[in-house]
Amino acid sequence: MSGFSTARQKMVDGQVRTNDVTDRRVLDAMLTVPREAFVPAGRQALAYLDLDLDVSEGTAKRFLIKPALTGKLLQAAEIGEGDNVLVVGCATGYLAALAAKLARQVTATECDSALAAKAGDAFTAQGLANVACKAAACTDGDPAAAPYDVIVLNGAAEVLPEALLGQLKDGGRLVGVSAESRPPRAMIVTRTHGEFGHRALFDAAAPVLPGLERAAAFVF
Repeated sequence: MSGFSTARQKMVDGQVRTNDVTDRRVLDAMLTVPREAFVPAGRQALAYLDLDLDVSEGTAKRFLIKPALTGKLLQAAEIGEGDNVLVVGCATGYLAALAAKLARQVTATECDSALAAKAGDAFTAQGLANVACKAAACTDGDPAAAPYDVIVLNGAAEVLPEALLGQLKDGGRLVGVSAESRPPRAMIVTRTHGEFGHRALFDAAAPVLPGLERAAAFVF
């Protein structure tokens, strides 16, 4: 086993399984997809650590969220083999690559166009033909490929992403971290007959996605 293969196994055994991720398909995807392939060369030694990994190369900070939270969100999303999935704010595409192992089709969006291009290159290098990345604001989603069975946020939202909810099909669900209140929590929002049901899953923290920040309060 290479050093990265060993680190990947340790990540799954020590960070993911121990956080109640039991879904065999999610665990298999995390054992198969090389996280280091989505990390800038100079930071690959950090690829399997228990942290939100900064992969940005521009001015805005962009992250791959912690492995354990990645696994828990994917497990909560219950992605089926026939599902059409949107991953929002994918950064360099790691979470989207995992989703591509679980779903029929994945659309990923990233607001940093340079990172979106890197994600696309990484998907090609990994031979993932059922996932594409588009440069788009996190608030916009991708109406062209909607409606989605599942939408996953690669990060937190301090405001309700209304436009994204509108791209869910009936029976569809959005999972991500809600930082609207304290403490922040992973949430699942389910669309049923045009109504949206919100359910808290577990306490979780993640970097807030660009464009989904709370508006700054006006101060005299």
